[in-house]
Amino acid sequence: MSSQKYLRTPLLTGDNVEAKRAEIAAYFNATFERYESLFETLASDEAYYQQSIPLRHPLIFYYGHTATFFVNKLLLAGLIEQRIDPKFESMFAIGVDEMSWDDLDDAHYDWPTVAEVRAYRKQLKDLINKLIKTALLELPINWKNPWWTILMGIEHEQIHIETSSVLIRQQALELVQTNDAWRPWTKTGSPPNNELVAISAGKVSLGKSADAHVYGWDNEYGLHQADINAFQASKFLVSNHEFLTFVEADAYQTDEYWLVEGLEWKSFAKATHPTFWHKTEQGWQLRLMTEMVAMPWDWPVDVNYHEAKAFCNWKAAQTGLSIRLPTEDEWQRMYDFSGVEELTSEQSTANIHCDYAASSCPVNEFSHGELYDVVGNVWQWTETPIYPLDGFQVHPLYDDFTMPTFDGRHNLFKGGSWISSGNESRKAARYAFRRHFFQHAGFRYVVADELEEHAVSNYENDKMLSEYAEFHYGDSYYDVANFPQILAEIAIKALGDKPALKALDIGCAVGRASFELAKHFDHVTGIDFSARLINLGVQLAVQGVIRYSIADEGELMLHRERRLDDLGLAVVSDKVEFLQGDACNLKAHFKGYDLVMAANLIDRLYDPALFLSTIHQRINSGGVLLIASPYTWLEEHTNKENWIGGIKKDGENVTSLDGLKTVLGTDFDLMKAPQQVPFVIRETSRKFQHTLSDVTLWIRK
Repeated sequence: MSSQKYLRTPLLTGDNVEAKRAEIAAYFNATFERYESLFETLASDEAYYQQSIPLRHPLIFYYGHTATFFVNKLLLAGLIEQRIDPKFESMFAIGVDEMSWDDLDDAHYDWPTVAEVRAYRKQLKDLINKLIKTALLELPINWKNPWWTILMGIEHEQIHIETSSVLIRQQALELVQTNDAWRPWTKTGSPPNNELVAISAGKVSLGKSADAHVYGWDNEYGLHQADINAFQASKFLVSNHEFLTFVEADAYQTDEYWLVEGLEWKSFAKATHPTFWHKTEQGWQLRLMTEMVAMPWDWPVDVNYHEAKAFCNWKAAQTGLSIRLPTEDEWQRMYDFSGVEELTSEQSTANIHCDYAASSCPVNEFSHGELYDVVGNVWQWTETPIYPLDGFQVHPLYDDFTMPTFDGRHNLFKGGSWISSGNESRKAARYAFRRHFFQHAGFRYVVADELEEHAVSNYENDKMLSEYAEFHYGDSYYDVANFPQILAEIAIKALGDKPALKALDIGCAVGRASFELAKHFDHVTGIDFSARLINLGVQLAVQGVIRYSIADEGELMLHRERRLDDLGLAVVSDKVEFLQGDACNLKAHFKGYDLVMAANLIDRLYDPALFLSTIHQRINSGGVLLIASPYTWLEEHTNKENWIGGIKKDGENVTSLDGLKTVLGTDFDLMKAPQQVPFVIRETSRKFQHTLSDVTLWIRK
């Protein structure tokens, strides 16, 4: 395929607006025409409507989807004011379904005809070309520039060229046909013996700056740096022949090589060999996009993550070496070590962009330093679940592109495949799929240090947790100061020049007050009954960042990132520990504290009197107890007979302050009159809870 026809993603900079219009127009039309030609490999209209696999819509959806994506995003960006076809732009908008391997979609849709979708796409093409000619263009193009949306639509279609080609490869063979624009490689020969190449230690740096000169998806922006120890990497991608040894060793039937998730997938799929391998009377054959060919043993094997991981475990058992898949950082180190250069508009020195043919090729065809296929041929699975780089921000016009994949279930693969173009072919690209999915993906293995287990850095979207995260670390509303921060300041002021060695934040929730107290105390223990709440505090202490989604209106969400650094708390994080515990039944070793803080806790305890009558055992003589509570007594939390106030007793009113004095009076003196501290909890962009918490300070006798 001609590299002149299939252009690379253009630069966002320049000083000639008309030349840039022409460049972007050429890129759009080349991408659009490639997508059209891909669907010409379908032999009949029937092929558009028969699902290739149950996890995905039929191909008619993907044929229309990229066009409706353009329209929907252009409307959001203000580049157009009306739709082309509202029905299509609803029908084809959602459903690029990232499902579990056992989620079967039995829904039936009233799809339009192929001719109708083709005509719709033609209208879209005319619209985009008119926009490129006439819309105001200011250079450089960045996130805030409306033209970013045009590039987003083009790069989105580039992604779907690849994902649709995989679905076509999985379509029934009688429903596809060969096409001159999509001819595969024919070269094959004896497979090379794989060997290990020593990769020297080095530093890697990932992440784009906001003023980067080429388009990127949101997950590429930010910064991540790491020092990589020396390791060894397989010289070649794992070939079909090398993987055959795994198949012939009955490793698909040997459960010990498979992770738990891999076992579940293997059992469900009844897999005994790679999906695109077919055993025939003539021997093993390989399914390509539109045809079946005799097995090219020197081509890379196409597998999902589970199969790649099982192979590594099997090979480690055979060799005694610490064999695994590389991490994203290690792939970056291989890229730098090999001397691969960023691919340009010239024909690539790799099997990528469809510059040569529409399939994989021999694993020893393209050398990159001492390694082969550092980029191109097939994507390379890594051990790394995708995560946000430091400084990650969600793009406001495509807020669910990456954020839903920060769940620990989507692994990165690197390097691109034979069909990867545009952004996909860039070094900075960060694409991730569910581990059971198939792309044009294979792997190479490394001999390297065992991996440490890292906490998943996902966006928390549980309503309660997100509201707590925003309450503790988010914006202030209606000029009401941060509640946990104010309480910590009150407690520290009350303590004066007394010792400040240890503090206990009981009912700490997600931990803001614990970090604030650590500015003054040598050590702070935060305890909460809810492990879910504690985990956010732990994540902040370890990673310095949390990410969460808060309600805007209806099902619309806003995405937030909060960092200890930005709050001036990172320097004290090593003085804070978070533990799960029951305030009414604390273990004996929680004692010797100079301060105990119980914020908005007592009216949520099952036995507040038990907590209050024993808390003196935890506090040093002269130490301070801070209790804050709105006294919102509810039977769903505390049986009424256990309320310490807000009740009638012998016909008289008993307030919560009365109850506190009664229970605490033996061991504490009230330091000063109660003060009311307000707090605001945000539920949506237009709904807030405004509450007053009564704060009392008690000194241990």
